[in-house]
Amino acid sequence: QVQLVESGGGLVQAGGSLRLSCASSGGRFNRYTMGWFRQAPGKEREFVAAVSGTGGSTAYADSTKGRFTISRDNAKNTGYLQMNSLKPEDTAVYYCAARYSVYASANYDRSNEYDYWGQGTQVTVSS
Repeated sequence: QVQLVESGGGLVQAGGSLRLSCASSGGRFNRYTMGWFRQAPGKEREFVAAVSGTGGSTAYADSTKGRFTISRDNAKNTGYLQMNSLKPEDTAVYYCAARYSVYASANYDRSNEYDYWGQGTQVTVSS
């Protein structure tokens, strides 16, 4: 059973940066694709980014491409989401998620494709 714990959220001004972390335990971390999703009040959960188990493949939502960078350190069983040039519309609860993938793929952008979820961390961007 994989367990995920996010950290690093907080309050930041528009244009600022934050780095989220997702610590994993209970599974072979490098066998799992890791994704980040977010959910703003009154909105559906949406895909942010994903990274393959090896870290060699990544995928991004159009709204985050060029501003956010997803990465992972398999030696530390931890994934990261570096968020730069933050905008008020990035305000949401951010969740990390994981799914087993034998194909080392990052092409999973739907929440129902992931089996394990963290509890979420709040990111608030003020204007």
